[in-house]
Amino acid sequence: MSYRSLPVVEFANVQYSIDHQRSLLANMSLTIHSGETLMLLGRSGSGKTTCLKLINRLLVPTGGEVRVEGTSTADWDVIKLRRHIGYAIQDVGLFPHYTVEQNIAIVPKLERWNQQRVASRVEEVMQIVGLSPHDFARRYPHQLSGGQRQRVGLARALASDPPILLMDEPFGALDPITRADIQREFKQLQQRLEKTIIFVTHDIGEALLLGSRIALIEAGNLHGTYSPHEFVTATDGVVSLYMEAFKMSQQILQS
Repeated sequence: MSYRSLPVVEFANVQYSIDHQRSLLANMSLTIHSGETLMLLGRSGSGKTTCLKLINRLLVPTGGEVRVEGTSTADWDVIKLRRHIGYAIQDVGLFPHYTVEQNIAIVPKLERWNQQRVASRVEEVMQIVGLSPHDFARRYPHQLSGGQRQRVGLARALASDPPILLMDEPFGALDPITRADIQREFKQLQQRLEKTIIFVTHDIGEALLLGSRIALIEAGNLHGTYSPHEFVTATDGVVSLYMEAFKMSQQILQS
């Protein structure tokens, strides 16, 4: 079945403002389908992270409705909603006094999985993200490189096998070589994960590489949605500005 027939996350005329004055999102309407990787692309402050926080109810819309699997986030039990959604962020947020395996096991333990199931899942997701359980399970975050910590953060987001994964510039703080390596590996993982992924980025190349669709957000407004091919070939003036910036960066790298 095509993912296009299965809406998983829906924004229906969503607005979000601070103190009902400063608008961060205006009349956002967007449907995210089962199994796709939707890249939320835009400048800093455009409203991308606000969209993610509205999905797992870290923020509540001031207008309109966000629905997850057909149910308004206002009607979800907030704890069940957040455990239903994996969340990977740029600064990872690992607990420094927990080992790698303890960090990854947090949500499965909260879900009261038995000890054997937790241990098996921790080992499985560590292998998925390219970390040897034998070498890394008992290390602490300060004993890891930035790329390794990012992999642990992704493993933790996947640990309870949530159907939806939110990613907020998860590779943004990495050095260019490590970032490129993890992007390539994540691209391969997408086929195995079978998750619905909403991924925030301001990196045009990352959006084109990883996304099945790109949602371009400008100043709190959804400018449009595009396949990577549609984005590259669009004649729209705003999209053209992004592509010109991308091509310029590529030329600089090749010079």
